Amino acid sequence: MIRVLLADDHRLVRAGLAGLLSTAADIEVIGEAADGRQAVELAETTGPDVILMDLSMPVLDGVEATRQILDRTPAIRVIALTSFADQTKVGDMLASGAVGYLLKDSEPADLLAAVRSASAGGAPLDPRVAVALLPNRQPTSVVDQLSLREREVLALASKGLANKQIGRTLGIAERTVKVHLGNVFRRIGVSDRTSAALWARDNLPEARST
Repeated sequence: MIRVLLADDHRLVRAGLAGLLSTAADIEVIGEAADGRQAVELAETTGPDVILMDLSMPVLDGVEATRQILDRTPAIRVIALTSFADQTKVGDMLASGAVGYLLKDSEPADLLAAVRSASAGGAPLDPRVAVALLPNRQPTSVVDQLSLREREVLALASKGLANKQIGRTLGIAERTVKVHLGNVFRRIGVSDRTSAALWARDNLPEARST
């Protein structure tokens, strides 16, 4: 069963999404958030597999809520579900760690497929969003693609700390450290801690500090 959290400040939108998702035998809505702060709190207490995240919400917007959620629980898969398809918003949301981006006028079948794809490790992207993303896109440095928590984990790993020690230092679970390192390895293009440490010392100021 795929556990889904809905984050949208419009009650009717949440009700419509919940109704659609309830038609799928393999998907369960386990919570609804009316703003970004609630989304962060519910993500931590309910442990969803996938979050459908609106961008424009009170208290915290979807971009910041996604950053905070993935900083605490990086295994959650976030799909942006919004009305905006401009390059800046798409880029900001994907940079925050979202794995997918859909528009609210998507076909119901496409939304269900996106939830299943994200849960299985895919990156569902509306074709209209892809078109908005590609023209004149400015390259982002690899360092900028790392979240603050990922940089902290990498810096400590580069200094020889084991996962358990890193977790104790940062106040996070050892398994969360492992997930962060896996994400970092993929982003910087390495497969082991030694290579990651060498990369960090060349690219991360915090890894070079004493």
